Amino acid sequence: MKILFIGDIYGDPGIEILKDSLEELKKEYRPNVIIINGENIVNGRGINKKIYLEIMKLGVHAITMGNWTWSNTDIYSFINDSKIVRPANYLNAPGDGYKKININGKNLLVINAMGRVYMNPSLENPFITIAEILEKEQADYTFIDFHAEATSEKVALGHYFDGKVDAIVGTHTHVQTNDARVLPKGTLYITDVGMTGPRDGVIGVDKEIVIQRFLTGFSYNNAVASGVKQLNGVFLDLDKKIIKTIHIEK
Repeated sequence: MKILFIGDIYGDPGIEILKDSLEELKKEYRPNVIIINGENIVNGRGINKKIYLEIMKLGVHAITMGNWTWSNTDIYSFINDSKIVRPANYLNAPGDGYKKININGKNLLVINAMGRVYMNPSLENPFITIAEILEKEQADYTFIDFHAEATSEKVALGHYFDGKVDAIVGTHTHVQTNDARVLPKGTLYITDVGMTGPRDGVIGVDKEIVIQRFLTGFSYNNAVASGVKQLNGVFLDLDKKIIKTIHIEK
């Protein structure tokens, strides 16, 4: 099973470079499954149906989410019938926290979970939530997008499920980490895949807005940065135990 996973798509620049790059990535890696994280896809805040349908036309199999899942209220109108996988540790929320994708007779279980450290302490424990899903759902392969702030929480979750799932990728911090590896018991792992969108902002936001916020404690609302675009992702071959980072600039 070969998976192409593209990290947090941020606003129109992220959508544009995804569209510009996806065909060449398909030719190079020949993935069986394409997954993206789409929680920032509409101007950095959530997803709507129009953009969702655009992304589906590109041949994407699933869209994982994160802390901005519910910020675009249009999502409530279509999430239940979509290929969106929202964080499973939102208790009794609309949509699904995991989905199975059937590829050539093999099932891939895709799980999305969110961290609690520096994020939302009211969420269910992601370690327990994922363990409960694994206990009741059988699949040939399992892939987890762990959307979390703290590096320690991500690394700990990786080791906790090492050997129990095939791959764990981190999202949310928008900077690709240099630790893509095979964990001791065989799980493919990276702490953060990075973001797909404007390269020269501050994790997607216009840099002047964020600089002023740090200087004065006050700034205007976020605006998506412009300029050079970047695409960050990973390619995972679950059978051959290969993980490769991807970085493209245009």
